[in-house]
Amino acid sequence: MAIQKLYAGAKLRELRGRLSLTQRAFADKLGVSLPYLNQMENNHRPVSATVVLALAQEFGLDVTELNAGEGERLVSDMREALADPVFAKTTPPLADLRLAASNAPALARAFLDLHRAYRQSHERLASLDEALGRDGASLRASPWEEVRDFFHYCDNYVDAVDRAAEHFISSAGPGKDALIIATEALNKRGIEVSFSNTGPLRHFDPATRTLALSARAASPTQRFQLLYQVALQTQNELIEATLDLARFQTPEARDIAKIGMANYFAGAALMPYRAFLDAAQKTRHDLERLADLFGASIEQVAHRLSTLQRPGAKGIPFFFVRVDQAGTITKRHSATRLQFARFGGACPLWNVHRAFETPGHFLRQLAETPDGVRYLCLARDVSKPGGAFLAPVRRYAICLGCEVTHASSLVYSDGLDLKGRFEPIGISCRICERRDCHQRSVPPLERRLKVDPDKRGLLPYDIAD
Repeated sequence: MAIQKLYAGAKLRELRGRLSLTQRAFADKLGVSLPYLNQMENNHRPVSATVVLALAQEFGLDVTELNAGEGERLVSDMREALADPVFAKTTPPLADLRLAASNAPALARAFLDLHRAYRQSHERLASLDEALGRDGASLRASPWEEVRDFFHYCDNYVDAVDRAAEHFISSAGPGKDALIIATEALNKRGIEVSFSNTGPLRHFDPATRTLALSARAASPTQRFQLLYQVALQTQNELIEATLDLARFQTPEARDIAKIGMANYFAGAALMPYRAFLDAAQKTRHDLERLADLFGASIEQVAHRLSTLQRPGAKGIPFFFVRVDQAGTITKRHSATRLQFARFGGACPLWNVHRAFETPGHFLRQLAETPDGVRYLCLARDVSKPGGAFLAPVRRYAICLGCEVTHASSLVYSDGLDLKGRFEPIGISCRICERRDCHQRSVPPLERRLKVDPDKRGLLPYDIAD
């Protein structure tokens, strides 16, 4: 079997920059010549085994970081952007996109920002929303999109916040319920916690130093909301410092990200990294058993599994997605090669959409994407009752999956024929290359169409070469 060569020029340049070393000094520490380092940093030569060993020994680098998935995300996002008709005559080959993602990731991200601004401008003009006539109209990313992309490109793992949450829980001693730990931590800061059958899910009054939680909420939700408030009260300086590094473009994006950071702390405290990773491996990633062990919900467990990307102690690379009944993606993250569409919904052939038809049951699917990568996908509906008669019930479906090479580590692979048939799925109809898909909603933007009024197949058109 051929060994895949490792090209990690951008990572080498980033590490050298963090260490404030010249190329010559860096080359000396790695035991290579200056021209050889220059070639590796520009991806003209792969990183050798000797250099990988030197990086680990000299700098304590987790070598798995050299093969991180940011390049795949950038390539996927650029492919989707370049499927826009405006690029119809200038679409670069996939090899060029991979070179751009590995050699010039900052330039690739700038291109994506530029295309997003163009797309927003085009959509505003088309919908006549008067955006160009309003004072202060802007073509930058919406605050929500900016925060979503921040977590997307940091692997949905924030090391400092994750470790702080783990330390907070461990310092309270073993065997203590997170609800009690959080309540005591808030009481020490003069905050009184109460439960009410009326009012919102959570309400904190800074003037009276009281926190009111909904008594109708499920126990995992109550624990999570208490830990969220703990994050704001005990980790504010850490969260603010992390937000400073992110350099968000608007105050609104920073405010949304702060909520995201506090939510991250809550999830990481409810399911501390090392204990949760150990339990996940021992239970073979059984979501129901993990939910019972940590007093969490199925959705919280699935989301946490997708964040286990700590350098030196990584879990299985999972993707996680949540969709509503209209098929709109409301949460998404992938530590795998599978990337989600930035615009529009998920592929209708994915089992996540069928989860609404079988409430309370896990659906398993062996799926293959157009690039030939195979996945084990697990989907289930998630209902969030309002807690009273006539109160609205929020319904979602979640999907957790990994590449089939990791399937044996999941209890959900038992009884499946991992060498049998895999269902074809895609990312988005706009960039999907499959020609005979019976669920295609729109033509692929990278291909021309052939229309024959005297012939009708699965689609009212054929996709040209």
